[in-house]
Amino acid sequence: MTHLRAHPKRPVSPTMSAVLAAALGSFLLAGCAEPPSPESSAGPDPRGPTAPAGPVIQAIETSRAPAAIGPYSQAILAGNTLYLAGQIAMDPETGEMVEGGIVAETRRVMENLAAVLDAAGAGFEDVVQTQVFLADLAEFATMNEIYGSYLSEPYPVRATVQVAALPRGARVEIQMVAVLGSR
Repeated sequence: MTHLRAHPKRPVSPTMSAVLAAALGSFLLAGCAEPPSPESSAGPDPRGPTAPAGPVIQAIETSRAPAAIGPYSQAILAGNTLYLAGQIAMDPETGEMVEGGIVAETRRVMENLAAVLDAAGAGFEDVVQTQVFLADLAEFATMNEIYGSYLSEPYPVRATVQVAALPRGARVEIQMVAVLGSR
């Protein structure tokens, strides 16, 4: 159960109350907690302050995608929201970058992401947001054709940017957010 209480020596302003109410509403809409019961709104909890309930956070790892090359997880499941780390075109079996330019790299990236999604019990149909990082925006149309072949309507929202460089000399990196059970 989630409790929001003002500190007895620090009154909460009406503006802060509105901010807290909006934040709690967003938190509840995201499915991260249950709304407080009417009994909990009746005043201070006689048992004292309680820690706010939050989403269960779980690391998702699979050998069917490249192991992390730094201190991060392949994905984190927080509540029913899955945050996937950016994937580059590393072959999970060899640990080497695939060759063949933007077409081969984009396919490998999408296959790596599919493996991580699958390890969490999700698929591309659950993806709601993507971020695409390209070493050269001139390769956007080619990347977009391959990327689009893995997704279906309603398509996730997306941002695509050109970057100065990507790890291991990659041409493309894609990061995703999915909501499990969303469709």
